[in-house]
Amino acid sequence: MLDSKDKKLLVLLQTNSKKTTKELAHALDLSVTAVFERVKKLEKQHVIEKYVALVDKDKLAKNFIVLSQVKLVQHKKEYITQFEKEITQFPEVLECFHVSGDYDYILKICVGDIKEYREFMVNKLTNLQHIASTQSSFMIKEVKNTTVIEP
Repeated sequence: MLDSKDKKLLVLLQTNSKKTTKELAHALDLSVTAVFERVKKLEKQHVIEKYVALVDKDKLAKNFIVLSQVKLVQHKKEYITQFEKEITQFPEVLECFHVSGDYDYILKICVGDIKEYREFMVNKLTNLQHIASTQSSFMIKEVKNTTVIEP
């Protein structure tokens, strides 16, 4: 069970995981040791799964974001399993969600430009078996992007 200090600690770490234990302790009005122990407890309980660096897509020339909806031919377990195994191998796919509705999956794809997206579609995505159809939408403007989950 998370108490209010754990919840505040999680928000602080999600906002900037490079803060020192001393800085976190000051913000939480706790001792450095107490904060260290709380972080270790949250890691051990897998509340904190990993630490990552968020990068600027513009500076990497990977700022063409596509949301692609994918429909499988059938909802057979083997088709689902195979698609999920194969789609996770593509570095262009940042996120993949199995969803309800007209389509079976929504993919968040990050590439450099429309030409690179076409290459991805032609050489990778449409080469997967059991895909009935796809529909893609291109990001015009990123209105909100956060990694912080309020506990």
